[in-house]
Amino acid sequence: MPHDLIIRTATLDDWPAIWPIMRDVAAAGDTYTYPVDLDELAGQALWMVPPPERTMVATDSAGPILGTAKVTRNQAGPGSHVANASFMVAPAGRGRGVGRALGEAAMDWARSAGFRAMQFNAVVSTNEPAMHLWRSLGFEIVGVVPGAFAHPVHGDVALNVMHRWL
Repeated sequence: MPHDLIIRTATLDDWPAIWPIMRDVAAAGDTYTYPVDLDELAGQALWMVPPPERTMVATDSAGPILGTAKVTRNQAGPGSHVANASFMVAPAGRGRGVGRALGEAAMDWARSAGFRAMQFNAVVSTNEPAMHLWRSLGFEIVGVVPGAFAHPVHGDVALNVMHRWL
């Protein structure tokens, strides 16, 4: 983790800084299955999860939010021992280890919360930075859904289901 990076639980006061990151990622339409015209109220409901789940932010010593993540249960009931997580990094945080630090923090938190595994249900196959990062953190592709994502440049591409034990 970069030495000046701070990862902490997000509060509603962080939402005004998280929203532009989420809005821009959704609008690009190339990494998330969110609507490209996602509105702020829907975005907040999707991202700002209540306890016992967790939304977190990464900031540096200067204070701006460089990235955000949320960790939830992947399924209810008998599937509730597997965590799910989502990550978004602001342009100012890219290439600085923010995504890796958020990924490691999410896994650490999930492990401490009693989850035994983490699963990503929809990693866009053309999202090379995410694919590289998750593989480097021990995630494996356990399933591929061909043509499940309508990429704005590449057309219909696969969504990868990725998993790792915690």
